[in-house]
Amino acid sequence: MGRLIQGQWLTDDKLAELEAKAYQASGGKFERGTAGFRNWITADGSAGPSGTGGFKAEAGRYHLFAALNCPWAHRTLIYRQVKKLQAVVSLSLVAPLRTDQGWVFDRNQPRFRDELYQLNAMYELYLKANPEYSGRVTVPVLWDKQQQTIVSNESSEIIRMFNQAFNHVTGDTQDFYPQALAQEIDELNGYIFHHINNGVYKAGFARTQAAYDEAVTGLFTALEVLELRLARQSYLLGEEITEADWRLLPTLVRFDVGYFSAFKCNLKMLRDYPNLSRYLKALYRVPGVAQTVDLDIYRAGYHSKSPLRNPHGIVPAGPVPALY
Repeated sequence: MGRLIQGQWLTDDKLAELEAKAYQASGGKFERGTAGFRNWITADGSAGPSGTGGFKAEAGRYHLFAALNCPWAHRTLIYRQVKKLQAVVSLSLVAPLRTDQGWVFDRNQPRFRDELYQLNAMYELYLKANPEYSGRVTVPVLWDKQQQTIVSNESSEIIRMFNQAFNHVTGDTQDFYPQALAQEIDELNGYIFHHINNGVYKAGFARTQAAYDEAVTGLFTALEVLELRLARQSYLLGEEITEADWRLLPTLVRFDVGYFSAFKCNLKMLRDYPNLSRYLKALYRVPGVAQTVDLDIYRAGYHSKSPLRNPHGIVPAGPVPALY
């Protein structure tokens, strides 16, 4: 989907050689990059765990750029809903299809139009923050309208900010990362990220049989582990929803319509796991969550035309997950 190199946008054809070398070095395994902006919004503007200070939680100051088809951005959309931040943090959605210009907006569709700066492509925002930026152009992006810069493009940290920094603004005191469970949440997050959230991508983007086999085995072993865990409790860490649940939901809700066929994660469908299916329905029914889900966009996005995975761009008719 292209990349910025010292402020210049390079399309995939110009990056093909670099990516081929990266796959060769990894033994055909898919390796996810890291985020380039790691500042934190805090209640008083003091510095967070990384980056610099000066990002005080204030209504109307921040803007979220996201994509409906991106599972990492989906986390932030969920938190914006469940933490009642819709009137506090404004939102722009990119069109749900990446192009040779990366993530782009569509001025012909109000839903996917950028009303903040009338941007055409997300890389323009990255250049607004840093004209010499080098790296991948990803969503989500949390933007500071006051300082005209990117606060963070790391989804796991954006949801931590949304969880706590704006509580005094919204009056919402739900805590999905309670300190008493912090270590357990972190450990479970790591396991789920490696084997499930990123595991589906390691399977779908594998370029050797060995890399694919390893990813699929790890993925379905982890799903079985969670299926057993949910046989004895409502949520991953007991009877209350935590961050670990919200980080898992985007992968589960995309599984049957996307990963099962497009990424060859096809040993079982999610509907074949009764406890995981019940759990997904419970999360989906939390007020506000359904508005962040679009199964048609997921199905079309994961089956979009791809020289490696789907050369003819045929979008399957089903399946239809039972979410209600």
